[in-house]
Amino acid sequence: MSIEKRFSLKDRVIVVTGATGILGAAFVKGLAQAGAKVVIIGRNEARAAERAESVKENGSEALVITGDVLDEDQMKLARDQIISTFGRIDGLVNAAGGNIPGATIGPDDNLFDTSIADTRKAVDLNLFGTVIPTQVFGQYMAEKGVGSIVNISSLAGQNPITRVLGYTMAKFAIEGYTRWMAVELAQRYGDKVRVNAIAPGVFLTEQNRTLLTNEDGSFTDRANKFVRNTPFNRLGDPEELIGTLIYLLSDASGFVTGETILVDGGFNSWTGV
Repeated sequence: MSIEKRFSLKDRVIVVTGATGILGAAFVKGLAQAGAKVVIIGRNEARAAERAESVKENGSEALVITGDVLDEDQMKLARDQIISTFGRIDGLVNAAGGNIPGATIGPDDNLFDTSIADTRKAVDLNLFGTVIPTQVFGQYMAEKGVGSIVNISSLAGQNPITRVLGYTMAKFAIEGYTRWMAVELAQRYGDKVRVNAIAPGVFLTEQNRTLLTNEDGSFTDRANKFVRNTPFNRLGDPEELIGTLIYLLSDASGFVTGETILVDGGFNSWTGV
């Protein structure tokens, strides 16, 4: 097999949840450039339509589905619609997630006044927003005997990050779920269905904007701490995640499962000294 073919996603049907977010935009664009047919799942119809146009501009096909990843019935309807339209599902990118403002603890807040309700919402969104689509779309791929699932972890899934309790809990859980599901799928369905994760470094998104930027657009002290502790001395660009995503979805990573790849400019490797 040629190296071009190993990395190609030509005509593969890849489902992206959370496709209307900032990272989702980069994922959708990169998948289209790699030749995939992209299923765009999100709750913002207008933005989903924009993403679909970007897929078409890159010479591929797109299907827009408005849905909530926490609603299992909606995900099952989405699966049926995808099969009806494209006849197959070859990959899943679980990009739905993010922080919940009420689950963030301010520097001057009482640690024990944390909103349990909002913390649960953060865990639900990130963890079960990954588990539910995997249960629905993963079942189809497992029964067909081929497919790749990519979860989105975080630096917060490697080491605790202050203030974001619910998000940290969920990302640690996603790390464990990725390994667990990879083993179970392999033992039950063979070596053609894989599960891995990407742990992005610090990227400026809608969910973390208020934590990382001031009203005038300058970086907060928290953002500057991230930059100072990143050997590359900057935040990441969402498009810098595309190469790793394509690798994990393609045949190039055929013997890789249960792994998390960090794309963080060296943050997780550095002691600060």
